[in-house]
Amino acid sequence: MLEVSPPHQTYDNGQVAGLSTAVVELMLQQAGLQPRYEVYPWARAFRLAASTPNVLIYNMARTPEREGQFEWIGKVARYQFGLLKLTRRNDIKVQQLSDIHGYVVGAQREDFAVEWLKNVAKQPTNRLQLQPDVVETWRLFAIGKLDLMIDDPNAIQTMLDKHQLTRADVQFVLFVPELELYSWIAVKKGSDPALVLRLRQAYAQIKGSPQLKKVLQPEFVDALTDPPLACTDFNQQSCSAWMPAVTVFATFCCNL
Repeated sequence: MLEVSPPHQTYDNGQVAGLSTAVVELMLQQAGLQPRYEVYPWARAFRLAASTPNVLIYNMARTPEREGQFEWIGKVARYQFGLLKLTRRNDIKVQQLSDIHGYVVGAQREDFAVEWLKNVAKQPTNRLQLQPDVVETWRLFAIGKLDLMIDDPNAIQTMLDKHQLTRADVQFVLFVPELELYSWIAVKKGSDPALVLRLRQAYAQIKGSPQLKKVLQPEFVDALTDPPLACTDFNQQSCSAWMPAVTVFATFCCNL
């Protein structure tokens, strides 16, 4: 299962593609598996993947709340998320995290950022608007219905183009260490152990391979082989040692 979230997951003319999808497809080919991709809003994709064995989901943040729910196959991307505003919004001034409490922040239901906004940033409930997917969050942000939203500066170009915006039209006002993390391919705990092993072995075989370098730009290949990020209270579970893993979806889904 996956959610549309360019450039990592895209869906055009009935075709699933994107940078992370390329990694998943290469892994599945190595494993000798034939996937069926299903595209849903993130919240629905997450619920289906969390309740259905043998269904792969990507890209998903590995958080303490999710740690025991899934088998973590492998890293598929690296993100550095921050809070952004429309540049023309001179009324929005953010110098420290607590400043966001005075503004309406948009995020996606079941997204890791919602956990962070509620538990770490302590964002007031009446200042938090949740959408079914990142496409709708961007739509509301672009028309000024949201003051702030969370995204990665390397992942916004498609949405900027969609809403006829340039990079000069948006401004990242705050980057937070807890929002720098890897995303993973995962499958529900209790899935077929033979399938989980097969995926992990396939992922280990493609990681750093010439085939992977053909489908990804160098900076994205490096993201899968970089040393672990520094641990924080929020991302400590994703800093533990990990087995060579494979990221796969049997029925596909995505956000974080």
